[in-house]
Amino acid sequence: MAAPRDPHRIGSGARRNDPQALETRVLPSRRGGRRRDRRGRGPRGPLLPPGMPAALTRRDRFEDAVLDCVELLEQSWAKELRDIEFGVEEVPPSDPAPWERGVPLGRAFASDAVAGLPARIVLYRRVVEARADGPEDMRALVRAVVVEQVAEMLGRAPEEIDPGYRPD
Repeated sequence: MAAPRDPHRIGSGARRNDPQALETRVLPSRRGGRRRDRRGRGPRGPLLPPGMPAALTRRDRFEDAVLDCVELLEQSWAKELRDIEFGVEEVPPSDPAPWERGVPLGRAFASDAVAGLPARIVLYRRVVEARADGPEDMRALVRAVVVEQVAEMLGRAPEEIDPGYRPD
């Protein structure tokens, strides 16, 4: 009697004249081809259409709030704001200006012709988010900070820059 065949080894325990020894068996590969998940339901499709963000981050929401406020101000002050850059940083530098008390929410930097830097207004995201109670409060605080910094840059009162300005 012939030895039992190992299904994974071709020709093991078979004799030369055994017809089973001459057949070639190809074992299915575990790599390549279409694979299914472990429950056999098939591969998952895309959750969102290509190019659509899954969710906005806090940084994205903050930058959107700043851009919305700047676009609103540009409707009335486009000529004055055209040479001013707006930016967002995470936190203020550790060396505050001598006249600043507490942690600043934003800063206005005058242009520097020698260094070739334009005028800039920078908002500090984490400080503003820490001070706000929610998304709507954060948007209102961003608006107030941008209006105050633009007013300082242009040498005008915040109420003149934005009639809806509320300092609180």
